Amino acid sequence: MTAPIPTLDGLAQVAESYDLLLCDVWGVLHDGQKAHVPAGEALIRFRGLPGARPRRVVLVSNAPRPGDGVGRILDRFGVPREAYDAILTSGDLTRELIAGHPGARIRHLGPERDLGIFKDLDLSLVPEEEADLVVCTGLFDDRSETADDYRDELTRLAARRLTLICANPDLVVESGNRLIPCAGLLAAAYAELGGTVIYAGKPHRPVYEAALAKGAELGGAPVDPGRVMAIGDAIRTDIAGASGFGIASLLVARGIHAEELGVSAEHHRLGDVAEWLGRQAVHPDAVIERLVW
Repeated sequence: MTAPIPTLDGLAQVAESYDLLLCDVWGVLHDGQKAHVPAGEALIRFRGLPGARPRRVVLVSNAPRPGDGVGRILDRFGVPREAYDAILTSGDLTRELIAGHPGARIRHLGPERDLGIFKDLDLSLVPEEEADLVVCTGLFDDRSETADDYRDELTRLAARRLTLICANPDLVVESGNRLIPCAGLLAAAYAELGGTVIYAGKPHRPVYEAALAKGAELGGAPVDPGRVMAIGDAIRTDIAGASGFGIASLLVARGIHAEELGVSAEHHRLGDVAEWLGRQAVHPDAVIERLVW
């Protein structure tokens, strides 16, 4: 029989057991419109804990833009810089992948706001028929489009056997009370059509290797994976990625799974999550309604 998964009242209940937190951003630190103030305060408290080892926080985001761009968004939302030591994004990893294809002719699928991901790289952005590589950062209009709107083009690209780099493996993200489709939906559709997809970000192993390397750089010594915990609101990315990498995880219930877990706008208290978690392929080490200290 599987042991019950504990529900925490606050991060303080487990914080002493960890030296490095890999914290998700969207759905944990903000909802796409404003900061979750207690979450930032909790990370500040964690970083200030006394002990023989320094406590570090690396924000690990599937945002399809470089980490400095995410930092500016967090500033705008009011997330304090004191809450974290570094930011690692799928956009950073995507840039590394693109750099491995110098002179690439790229078909970009995604909004203009994501064009910063290509800055200063040796590439050209071209129409579909001229491309030798596809980079997907999202939908052109994620407020009105769905993956079905892209099926014809994806079918043509797959027939040409072009590789698609997915710069955001998330299927959806929370924005206020809405769920917004992400690049992961288009990548999944492309894979179903027989196309080759390379994913940059959670739940895939390279992002965790990079995050632990960053933690070691910040702390001046290798990081014991047994003292690392991932925090996030998505079973498919945050929790599955941590499980696959062999580190602990904390699921934030009031995120993209809020209604499934009984913490929708109409139900303000976290209910019994055991039944829902029992139906999932992977399980967190603990659950918390919101990230608080």
